[in-house]
Amino acid sequence: SALASGLGEGQRLLSRAKRGWVWNQMFVLEEFSGPDPILVGRLHTDLDVGSKNIKYVLAGEGAGTIFAINELTGDIHAMKRLDREEKAEYTLTAQVVNADTDEPLEPPSEFIIKVQDINDNPPQFIEGPYRASVPEMSPVGTPVTRVTATDADDPVYGNSAKLVYSILEGQPYFSVDPNSATIKIALHGMDREMREEYLVVIQAKDMGGHMGGLSGTTTVTITLTDINDNPPKFSKSLYEFIIPEDLPTGKMGGKVKANDRDIGENAKSTYSVIEGNDQGVFEIVTDPQTQEGLLRLKKPLDYESKRAYTLKVEATNVRFEPSSGGPFKDTATVKIVVEDADEPPVFSKPMYSLEVNENAPINTVIGTVNARDPDSTGSSVRYFIDRHTDLERQFNINVDDGKITLAKPLDRETDMWHNITVTATEISRAIVAIRVMDINDNAPEFATEYEAFLCENGKPGQVIQTVSAVDKDDPIQGHYFDYRLVPEMLNNPNFTIKNNQDNSISVLAKHDTFRRQKQEMYFLPIIVTDNGNPPMSSTNTLTIRVCGCSKDGIVQSCNVEAYVLPIGLSMGALIAILACIILLLVIVVLFVTLRRHKNEPLIIKDDEDVRENIIRYDDEGGGEEDTEAFDIATLQNPDGINGYLPRKDIKPDLQFMPRAGQHSGPNGVDVDEFINVRLHEADNDPTAPPYDSIQIYGYEGRGSIAGSLSSLETASSDSDQNYDYLREWGPRFRRLGELYSVGESDRET
Repeated sequence: SALASGLGEGQRLLSRAKRGWVWNQMFVLEEFSGPDPILVGRLHTDLDVGSKNIKYVLAGEGAGTIFAINELTGDIHAMKRLDREEKAEYTLTAQVVNADTDEPLEPPSEFIIKVQDINDNPPQFIEGPYRASVPEMSPVGTPVTRVTATDADDPVYGNSAKLVYSILEGQPYFSVDPNSATIKIALHGMDREMREEYLVVIQAKDMGGHMGGLSGTTTVTITLTDINDNPPKFSKSLYEFIIPEDLPTGKMGGKVKANDRDIGENAKSTYSVIEGNDQGVFEIVTDPQTQEGLLRLKKPLDYESKRAYTLKVEATNVRFEPSSGGPFKDTATVKIVVEDADEPPVFSKPMYSLEVNENAPINTVIGTVNARDPDSTGSSVRYFIDRHTDLERQFNINVDDGKITLAKPLDRETDMWHNITVTATEISRAIVAIRVMDINDNAPEFATEYEAFLCENGKPGQVIQTVSAVDKDDPIQGHYFDYRLVPEMLNNPNFTIKNNQDNSISVLAKHDTFRRQKQEMYFLPIIVTDNGNPPMSSTNTLTIRVCGCSKDGIVQSCNVEAYVLPIGLSMGALIAILACIILLLVIVVLFVTLRRHKNEPLIIKDDEDVRENIIRYDDEGGGEEDTEAFDIATLQNPDGINGYLPRKDIKPDLQFMPRAGQHSGPNGVDVDEFINVRLHEADNDPTAPPYDSIQIYGYEGRGSIAGSLSSLETASSDSDQNYDYLREWGPRFRRLGELYSVGESDRET
């Protein structure tokens, strides 16, 4: 282009006037989007010939930011993208100054840089999206609406802003004028009742619609408005109603409805009876809310005189449009059957006047009233006197034939007239059936007590048992049961349930490693909930037994004992074997027991035979000061002796029940008190031996006032010993001395 060579349209003109240099007043530069600087034009002055001490200075709009000048050559460059839509032209001044002193060498000159438009803006619909409406059944070419697009490009230069409109969506129903953008009806007979709303897409394209132009789109929602082009139509041609004869006048006896596909005022209709209502018994009015025809009673009905009516009713549109060919109307037939009502009896006269002499005797028949049942059944009539009108019970009436008789004497001078009221009622009977309605007060439960059997060789996912439930309630909508495991069993590793969609579930096994030896029986609690209001639920437990099965899945045995029984033995043989084993065990036990009693030693070796005796030790004690040779706590509690210590006494035939020992405090060891208590109990025990057992100590303590008790260190024998001195040692050794004295006297004898 001219700009690419650095020269603009309307190139500068040089002259030899008073001013050193002059150029044309305008540069033209197309807007661009490139990143590199663009040469706008070049300035030149006569002072530049051979002179090296001048420079060019640029000032004005965009100088130094958008436009830059080469100080030496005078070349002007555009440094940034120029957008005509932002600014169409720039006014600048140029001047030649001294390069050293910046002193102007020539007066400044003003020039304009005009930005020339390119097609860089697409058309836009500022007011879109649009909504419009048009009456249905409008003729072809009827304008609907007009859309407008704008283009920011220069409308004067080129075709960048010349727009052409077209329709992208909405054919064949609508069209658009390419120049005015007016949308029009393009299809005949567009019916709102078939389709009410249409979506139309309009495109605007610049460059006159030629290739390379930019485009923009918008949507137009077009709604067809209603016209009265549909007649009312009764939903059925024949209506039948049953109206009781005692229906009050003004009350509704039935409804009819004529539907209209139109809407709003175009759908409103009025109803009228055009045939069969010669006596004016019925009328029909329009319900303004539902547009139904309400058939009402204007005169009373009488079943006995007329039992049926046939009417012809008509529905007519309220709104009339001459262009639609109306008015629109429709007719229907209404058949009315009069239902016999239980009417009260009717007297032959509304008032009876009777006469009787005041001296008439009691039970004289004064007169008769007569009433009949107007119903077709002709029920019998019974008569009664309203006692509110005969407080003194002056008269009676026969309930069957209506004869009025005198009950009490009359006195004309007291009451000349008696006005009484007689009522007549029908004798009728009816069977009243009272049904007790159900409420949800029973929880569902298993249909039976299920006991499922699971084969050890079953497969995962195998159905173990199908479970169903029953409910004593009887809901109208029928039963629906919800089954679920109790919360603590939701993640159990053995079983799961599956809903069969028929109010039953299937219980499935999760694995195939069930063994009777590990667990013979499983209990699976299941919650069953019904669909009542409020819902009721119960928890039922399914018992699952692990059984041995054949290869075909036939259950053979379901207990652990059967699993270990030898194959081929009957149950009777097994019972006989067990009985023999038990008998042998009894014989062995008896034999062992007899041998023990026969060979029982004189010395009691039973650790559990604890009697209140002084326990015999293998070591000799050292008196009260000896606390190391033995555990003194043993004297306090003989039950705590570890190991077996033989006792030199004979176990009595009659066992004496051990008495509860007296325990000292947790920190005290009162040996003296303990020995005295045990001695006292032994003396008073009839089953105890007549002697005390003596513990022999292997260690003798130091400092004992009694001296040594051991016979190992004495030279005398038992026969030479005199044990009388033991009695002098005090009450603790008195019993011991008596025992030895008795022994000596026995030897002497």
